[in-house]
Amino acid sequence: MKKVILIKYGELTTKKDNRNYFIKILKRNIFDKLSSFKFEIKEDYYRMFIYPNEEDIDKIISILKDIFGIHGIVIALMSEDTSLDNIKSISLDLMKDKDIKTFKVETNRSDKSYPIKSMDVSAKIGAHILKNTNYKVDVHNPNIHLFIEIRKDAVYIYNETIPGSGGYPVSALGRGLLMLSGGIDSPVAGYQIIKRGVELYYLYFESRPHTSIEARNKVISLARKLERYNSHGKLFVVNFTKIQETIYKNLDTDYLITIMRRMMYKIAERVAKRNKCLSIINGESVGQVASQTLSSMIAVNNVTNYPILRPLCSFDKLEIIDIAKKIDTYDISILPYEDCCTVFVPRHPVINPNLKHIYDEESKIDFEPLIKEAIDNIEIVDLKENKSDLL
Repeated sequence: MKKVILIKYGELTTKKDNRNYFIKILKRNIFDKLSSFKFEIKEDYYRMFIYPNEEDIDKIISILKDIFGIHGIVIALMSEDTSLDNIKSISLDLMKDKDIKTFKVETNRSDKSYPIKSMDVSAKIGAHILKNTNYKVDVHNPNIHLFIEIRKDAVYIYNETIPGSGGYPVSALGRGLLMLSGGIDSPVAGYQIIKRGVELYYLYFESRPHTSIEARNKVISLARKLERYNSHGKLFVVNFTKIQETIYKNLDTDYLITIMRRMMYKIAERVAKRNKCLSIINGESVGQVASQTLSSMIAVNNVTNYPILRPLCSFDKLEIIDIAKKIDTYDISILPYEDCCTVFVPRHPVINPNLKHIYDEESKIDFEPLIKEAIDNIEIVDLKENKSDLL
């Protein structure tokens, strides 16, 4: 008998003909995240089994809880002896001395050649536990469930499932480009979209010397936090100073934010295409600030036909903050270093921008050389956790 980790798929089970594709990616992601451990994996259509060194189990579980695509994690006792007497012995050892009053036994017999039916196994194991403890059976609302899975190779017995993060395995739905600022919202948006199986690259706009090196390092730290859930992301740093100064000095300042964001999306689209990203993601929430009204979104989206995903569009600020604290980005996000969206804030930012006026303003400047220069001089930051290269 030994301890193994059993993975329950959850939402992956809805995929029917494509389930094996998702399972294959989940297995690859698990190998990637657990690369520092020695273990084996076996998987089938319904379960995945990880065979680690027992001394590593707690550390492995802590990592598995943050891997999307996993609905539940179980530490199971596995035995190749599937005889009823052995199942009785293991079940009693697992159940005795618990601070409970009631229990229920549930058996799954995937090996249909096993000579005892599932309900009969449950009844016999339940009777054995009743005889040797003071517990009672409650099939409706037990204090604890005892699960028995009988397979061709072995029997797996457990009584607790650790919740996983759910969602889909990272990269199963392709790659997206997250517009990552130093604020609270965009890292949460990144987390939410990673959960849907999208691998992320990150795009950060800075305006040195108007923004500080601390602001950049803050964003690097946020990206590294997201890499706990993502895999092999890249952070692209765009020098946005010339574009931002040009807009500020020459165009209607009430439209500063709108035109600035339009230029950001023009750059984001080209970076996304170069890096095979299928969408652009941001942290906008409808109505939260002047640039996030529906009419402002239309004016900004007008520069691209690329899909723009807004995972937080219906979230309120308190909901966003709760998730930021959960994923450990909140304390970084509230560090007092301004990003390029806050250093040049007009007194009266337009709430319902007029597209004709935007076109008239933008026609005063040839932005194409500035955009090309910004893209040609993008810096790529290594996000590996063991790097100490904050700039």
